[in-house]
Amino acid sequence: MIRVIIHGCNGRMGRVVSGILSESNDMEAVAGIDVTGVQRDTYPVYSDIFECDVEADVIIDFASVAAVDRLLAYGVEKNLAIVLCTTGLSEDQNNRVKEASGKIPLLKSANMSLGINTVVKLLQQAAPVLADAGFDIEIVEKHHNQKKDAPSGTALLLADAINETMNDKYEYVYDRSKVNEKRGKNELGISAVRGGSIVGEHEVIFAGLDEVIEIKHTAFSRSIFANGAIQAAKFLAGRSAGVYSMADAINSDRKI
Repeated sequence: MIRVIIHGCNGRMGRVVSGILSESNDMEAVAGIDVTGVQRDTYPVYSDIFECDVEADVIIDFASVAAVDRLLAYGVEKNLAIVLCTTGLSEDQNNRVKEASGKIPLLKSANMSLGINTVVKLLQQAAPVLADAGFDIEIVEKHHNQKKDAPSGTALLLADAINETMNDKYEYVYDRSKVNEKRGKNELGISAVRGGSIVGEHEVIFAGLDEVIEIKHTAFSRSIFANGAIQAAKFLAGRSAGVYSMADAINSDRKI
C-alpha cells in the first residue's frame, strides 16, 4: 500500500485527490496539510507541515506557490518523494526544486493530464513541419475567474515544447495591444482568458496560407488532473532521487 500525504487537502484539487484515493486498493491518504486546519474524517490534517509526523511514501501537492519552499524542505528532511503540481513558481523556487531533486525523487509538471501530455508529443511532431512551411503559431488558454497566474503553466508548457523542438527560435508575445506593428515571423503569441467556472481549455493554432490547423484540449473535470497526479505518485514512490516528468509516469507500467 502506497501511503500519501495530500498537501493542500482541503482545496479544490486536494478534495478530488482525497476522494479518488478513498476508493483505491493500493494507495491511501494517511495525512493532509492545509492552512485551514479543518479536519477530515479519514485522516488527520495539519496546518503546519512540520507538525506532521505520519509515516508516508509520497506527497501529492496541490497547494500554493507560497507553500512550496516549506514543502521542499519537509520532503528533504523526511526523505519523501514529491509530486509537485503547483504552477507559477519563481526562478528561485525552480532552483530550489532542482536542488531538492538531488536528494529526493521529485516529479514536476505544469499539467498532470494524460491528454495534455499527449498534445505535447503531437506539437513536437507538428511544429517542425508546419513552422518550416511558414505557419504562424498562437496559443489561447481559458480558465475560471479564480485563477491567479496568467498565462497558465500549461500554456507555457505547450509553448516551451514547441520552442525547444525549434531550437528556441520563438519569442513569446503576451499582449499585442501595445505593439502597433505587424506580426513578427518568430513570434509565438500566448493569450489568456479568465471567466466563469472554466476548468481549463488550451488551443494551439497553426495558421498558414489559406489553411489553419488547431490542436485543442478541453478539461471538463478536475478529476483528470487528480488521476494524473495519483498515477505520478504511484510511479514516483520508491524511485531514486532526481527530477521526473509526466511523460515518465505515463510511459511507466505502474498504473492506477
